[in-house]
Amino acid sequence: MKNIAIIAGGNSSEHEISLKSANRIMSAIDIQKFNPFLVVIKDSKWVVRQEHLPEIPVDKNDFSFINNGIKITFDCAYITIHGTPGEDGKLQGYFDMIQLPYSTCDVLTAALSFNKFACKSYLATAGICMPKAIQVLEDEKIDADDIIRNLGLPVFVKPNEGGSSFGINKVKSVDDLQKAVDEAFKEDKSVIIEEFIEGRELTCGMIKTSDRKLLFPITEIISQNEFFDYDAKYNGQATEITPANISEEAAHLVHDVSSLIYDKMRCKGLVRIDYIYSRGKLYFIEINIAPGMTAQSLVPQQINTMDETLTDIITMQIEDLLK
Repeated sequence: MKNIAIIAGGNSSEHEISLKSANRIMSAIDIQKFNPFLVVIKDSKWVVRQEHLPEIPVDKNDFSFINNGIKITFDCAYITIHGTPGEDGKLQGYFDMIQLPYSTCDVLTAALSFNKFACKSYLATAGICMPKAIQVLEDEKIDADDIIRNLGLPVFVKPNEGGSSFGINKVKSVDDLQKAVDEAFKEDKSVIIEEFIEGRELTCGMIKTSDRKLLFPITEIISQNEFFDYDAKYNGQATEITPANISEEAAHLVHDVSSLIYDKMRCKGLVRIDYIYSRGKLYFIEINIAPGMTAQSLVPQQINTMDETLTDIITMQIEDLLK
């Protein structure tokens, strides 16, 4: 049976969310076909965690570990880290070097998708519609009045690299802009300030393998808060409707644009793409190459409304990696 490393943790604020995603993957994986091991990464500490047993260090020279005197190696890595080093290309580069197949897209795509401003700039060349945005670098002074003249109010202020809504604020007053920028800088060394688009928040998961393409049912997110923040995502302060109650034309638009972005970005495996739909136009917000897989996460909800199960999707993904 093939040994599969389910890799979780990471070095960002999303560490605990990643562990919850990994636990969901571990419970869904087909143990008749695969032998899964949970590998938790935090800075330089890489360990295999097994229930009721001590942690076992991972040998980074070849990504192996010793279990009861036997050396265990892996046939592929299933990355469920949200944030660095699992979504920004660092871990992908390591696996490329030791020639171990992994579940996400490659180094370049991971790095590009993780950098919101760079990703938007790249996709704009393909004609993808998106809100106007500017990037602010660390120690760069901002002219709040000039920014608001260009982007209007309200605006979203976000860490340029990060997820799960840490460090994100919706700013309604020019006087609050600097404070929001400072908060975002606690999460990252660059910040993106983005035009607010009034509309419906939609998200679409998908997977493409060498012989199958699955575009999942679309979810509409209706947050009880100002936006889809951490509490809305994980503490039940949002209504998530799958499939979204949108027109057939709008659904086709979301699926067509999502498929185009997937191919343009040279994605691999499971991804989720977020949008705002406003007045017949679809505005790209961001792409997630290792989307959340917790009980509250959107992709599992979408899969649950299909004729597929999470186990089916994971099996399809791993079997494609092992070809």
